[in-house]
Amino acid sequence: MADISVRGRLALRAAAAASWASQKAGRGKGSMIGGLIALKIDPSIMTQLGRGRRTVLITGTNGKSTTTRMTTAALGTLGEVATQADGANMDAGIVAALSVHQGVPLAAIEVDELHLPHVSDALEPAAIVLLNLSRDQLDRVGEINMIERKLRAGLERHPDTVVIANCDDVLVASIAYDHPKVVWVSAGSGWAVDATSCPRSGEPIVWEGENWRSTGADFHRPEPQWWLEGDDLCGPDGFRAALHLALPGRANRGNAAQAVAAAVALGAEPAKATDATGTVREIAGRYRTVTVGAHDARLLLAKNPAGWQEALSMIEPTSAGLVIAVNGQVPDGEDLSWLWDVRFEHFEGVQVVAAGERATDLAVRLTYAGVEHTLVPDPLRAIASCPAGHVEVLANYTAFRDLNRDLEARK
Repeated sequence: MADISVRGRLALRAAAAASWASQKAGRGKGSMIGGLIALKIDPSIMTQLGRGRRTVLITGTNGKSTTTRMTTAALGTLGEVATQADGANMDAGIVAALSVHQGVPLAAIEVDELHLPHVSDALEPAAIVLLNLSRDQLDRVGEINMIERKLRAGLERHPDTVVIANCDDVLVASIAYDHPKVVWVSAGSGWAVDATSCPRSGEPIVWEGENWRSTGADFHRPEPQWWLEGDDLCGPDGFRAALHLALPGRANRGNAAQAVAAAVALGAEPAKATDATGTVREIAGRYRTVTVGAHDARLLLAKNPAGWQEALSMIEPTSAGLVIAVNGQVPDGEDLSWLWDVRFEHFEGVQVVAAGERATDLAVRLTYAGVEHTLVPDPLRAIASCPAGHVEVLANYTAFRDLNRDLEARK
């Protein structure tokens, strides 16, 4: 703790005591309360904890936790890496992660997109990974073009930071377009609904194959330095290697591509970094398969229209059942009108069950989509109502959290 001030040391001791008390009281790991207390005592503690580290910040609407785990694995080929184990991506969680890993020279930190500008100011990152930007919880995040402008302004304060940006996402490309140090990655964009107009001029965006351009400004898809060809990752100097990922979906191949590009920017060998991304198998319970009676249930998480669309593309069409669980608590966003932006139309041959606290809202949407379904609000009972065999379970944030809690309570 040589670089930590006296006040900072006091803050960290108080945080450690609070975390210990929280654990003893059975209220979780205590990392969040510890981080909150540390920041209250010394608001500069994040900056102090970041000194002497080469840090990668990872942000975007979807894929932050997965890409952070992959970046951690890829950077791990260079040495020990500080990161969040639980995906707590706001100030308190970041402080908690850095305080646990003092003295570790590398860090891969997941950051909520709203927090990226001031976290960047505090940590002076070596690299920032920009994954994607799409509509999220309007009651918390606000209008998407406003977020793009804030992130663009935040990057202007860090000209020496290398930005790893997805050139297939129009809003991300706009954020990074004028930055002096950008590594462009073609990571894919399965959701273009929020980028039909140019964020710089307001004029339409025209797509020509995989390329896009603005009709109202000198703004177009940059040429990628890293891209995917099937299951292969291609990069600078003729690099090409197969991605052997344990996680499903096109989006996760894009996440891996950006994780590798970030690690290489910090000095990792491309082949070792690529292999390392394949070691990531589960992220805070996501993608894992659990046994529930006569069912093998695979758990998937989605939190906004773009995430739901990607998760739905991963559904195994031969599954015995599909349980869709939706809550409407504050962390989910209480306004569920986004359900009408998601395409629920293609589940022929799969028994669909609407579950969660807002199962009735979901059932109305499924009815209008022409999807035959049953209504079983309790997710565990919804799984049990499916035919025996493999069941896909797709849940939003608090529904996923509560289902995992209920599954643990059975042990």
